[in-house]
Amino acid sequence: MKRFIVTGGAGFIGSALCRYIIGETPDQVCVIDKLSYAGNLENLAPVAGSERCRFEKLDINDRTAITALMREYCPDFIIHLAAESHVDRSIDAPDDFIQSNIVGTYNLLEAARSYWADLPELQRSLFRFHHVSTDEVFGDLTPDDPAFCESNAYLPSSPYSASKAASDHLVRAWGRTFGLPVLVTNCSNNYGPYQFPEKLIPLVILRALKLETLPVYGDGSQIRDWLYVEDHARALYRVATQGLPGETYNIGGESEMTNLAVVRAICAELDKQMPRCDGKSYSEQITFVSDRPGHDRRYAMNIEKIRRQLAWQPQESFASGMAKTVAWYLRERNLWCKNVLSGEYKMSRLGSGGKEL
Repeated sequence: MKRFIVTGGAGFIGSALCRYIIGETPDQVCVIDKLSYAGNLENLAPVAGSERCRFEKLDINDRTAITALMREYCPDFIIHLAAESHVDRSIDAPDDFIQSNIVGTYNLLEAARSYWADLPELQRSLFRFHHVSTDEVFGDLTPDDPAFCESNAYLPSSPYSASKAASDHLVRAWGRTFGLPVLVTNCSNNYGPYQFPEKLIPLVILRALKLETLPVYGDGSQIRDWLYVEDHARALYRVATQGLPGETYNIGGESEMTNLAVVRAICAELDKQMPRCDGKSYSEQITFVSDRPGHDRRYAMNIEKIRRQLAWQPQESFASGMAKTVAWYLRERNLWCKNVLSGEYKMSRLGSGGKEL
């Protein structure tokens, strides 16, 4: 039985990883989350009754508290997902991204280094610090460029991607300078259940159901590679437990689509699962809005390395993942979605210090 600490574990990707660990493995997980606007304990409801899942309300910038928790909990793996991640928010308020993504990663690395240095030799050799990053650190591609591979140069475009690039460099430096056994993964755009409604896919689903306009930046020609979040969770576990220290692995869904095609696919799935009363398609609600500054044109991920070395590949196609996603939001629109949109989910948060779930 392995012990994991997952930072940002009440968020979208982090909670999917925790649900995977509890549901599909015999291992234990301690969730660390400061419960900012995107941290939601309802995301962990499916594992709340497990004795193998624990929650601590902590900020990764509180190095003293984080170090104390590591020494008390004795993790074998730390998977670091805590981060500010919405590009539009990074343009409006970059300071939050610097503090969480750069300074927070630094403090977590120092806490982990202190804990790791005092471990017995065998435990030291087995410990891993796994940092979860994004494809956005590589900048963008033209339509004819080959997909990003792990050796691509960094060329971030937004305050968000710049902050993630900086944190990636810190993690690799702590591995090279101090010998901390680190792993880095760079993932493409995630989608699936429990995603905060400011992101494209849940935003479109929920606005469509309210018969509101469906905003698309520019002409919608920006291309992204889409990864179903449960596939990502499986990959993160595989990398943490089987990846080679010092290595970087790309994780992608091999589903490149323009933003406009994604919105139209959502509309088509809603047309099947929840047709409009007037018989019209939800696609008639699509509208185009001014593009955001520095909007990258295309991301694409080459995943041959993780496929070859760790035998992982996505199980969901975009079509199958989208059908599951739309079905989940339809099922949860008067429960999870309602609580998030109203802000009611914030009322159930724990006080400082946390507790067992």
